[in-house]
Amino acid sequence: MRIPTWLGRLIGSTLCMVCLTTGIRLTADEARPLFVEGYAGRVSYAPTEELTLHVSCSAPTFSVEIVRLGGKLETVWTSAAITGREQPVPENASSHGCRWPATVNLKIPAGWMSGYYKVWFRARDGGGTYSHRGTRATESSCYFVLRAAEPGKASKILLQLSTHTYNAYNNWGGSSLYAYNSRNNNQGHRVSFERPPMSQFDSWERPFVEWVERNGYILDFAANGDLESRPELLRAYRLVLSVGHDEYWSGPMRDSLEKYIADGGNVAFFSGNTCCWQVRSEEGGQSFTCWKQNYYSDPVFAAREGYATLSSLWSHHLVKRPENQLTGVGFLRGGYHKSHGQLMDGSGAFTVHRPEHWIYEGTGLKKDDSFGGKDTIVGYECDGCELSWKEGLPTPTYRDGTPDTFTVLGTAPAQWHPDDCYWYEKWEKGRKGNAVLGVYTKGGTVFTCGSTDWSHGLRGGDAAVERITRNILDRLSK
Repeated sequence: MRIPTWLGRLIGSTLCMVCLTTGIRLTADEARPLFVEGYAGRVSYAPTEELTLHVSCSAPTFSVEIVRLGGKLETVWTSAAITGREQPVPENASSHGCRWPATVNLKIPAGWMSGYYKVWFRARDGGGTYSHRGTRATESSCYFVLRAAEPGKASKILLQLSTHTYNAYNNWGGSSLYAYNSRNNNQGHRVSFERPPMSQFDSWERPFVEWVERNGYILDFAANGDLESRPELLRAYRLVLSVGHDEYWSGPMRDSLEKYIADGGNVAFFSGNTCCWQVRSEEGGQSFTCWKQNYYSDPVFAAREGYATLSSLWSHHLVKRPENQLTGVGFLRGGYHKSHGQLMDGSGAFTVHRPEHWIYEGTGLKKDDSFGGKDTIVGYECDGCELSWKEGLPTPTYRDGTPDTFTVLGTAPAQWHPDDCYWYEKWEKGRKGNAVLGVYTKGGTVFTCGSTDWSHGLRGGDAAVERITRNILDRLSK
């Protein structure tokens, strides 16, 4: 018997559908995609505040596990099955967030330690109705930072995590602040925290935190944005840390830390590419803007009423506030080492200058020795300052904003990639730079290592890196 055309079309429409979420054409015998994704309502919380988790899930139910990452892994909370609901993804999710409703509400217990908390979402199902019926499982994660219930009581050391940088590289929804990982290579200029995140914690801060906590030190934690929204927090601490890749800073963040230093507080930048780009916070810190090399599109530039908040390089000649004034060093005089195709045959080590300085105490290092090469502690992105050399020793010229008390204690070669620097009209073609390790005092004392990868030496057990880290933590936290 021949099926009428109209009936065939009806049967076809019943047996076949288009998944609007993925655009994949599915038949009734096939299983839908399985996913679970979510984010915390805020980046930073304190004990007794209400944590909200905003989740989209294609399975009937999902589970949650919350783990503190530190010297040991500690699971602090798990859920029973939670009803899953698939949420829409707005076209502007990258810049303005998902705005999903809260799926989980949890009052954070008073006894939870300050730290970095990873939230695992997990879902399972039984596959398709008539085929593909194997059990399937999926998982994803988000994070939040827990501040101390009583700042400064358990520790005088505050680690502010590079959460702005995590967000800048997050391309969930289609765009980040980078073209290379954005849809159609279209670089965004605004990024929201209200979307499933990415994190760089495992790459840099985690090995530092693990080493510190296993060696008897206690840290309190904060997010980048806390320096802007809670500047009074800093008064409880003797030492503030930046670790790894701390690239994106707002003006109020920087104002807070510079005042802290002027008032006698100490800072250790175990980081590189630090405070490179200026951002402007929006929506109460739930998003930020940075036009970067496209600074001419920034409304601040178009207004021609002053460029102090221009969202481009802190070292840009219009901004006139090079990061050297804060950290002692900057990316314009640094660059890449063993990354981005630059100096790929580099040693990954610092050369020692002025070994009599207190940071080298107990290391046994001598002038012109090198250290850290086994674990490539000079790597990825590096900061430096303009140097003059006399009798084999480097000294800052102080023309680039480096404080006049800055002492150079170690160097390694670094250089920019042409694709990254030629947009800047003040760039000197052919410029070579250095990763610069050093110290200055201006109220408080500030140490900088001038490299993102210092913590890799702690992960690898480098004796010199461990002793220098101890010297800095012990001296500057008192």
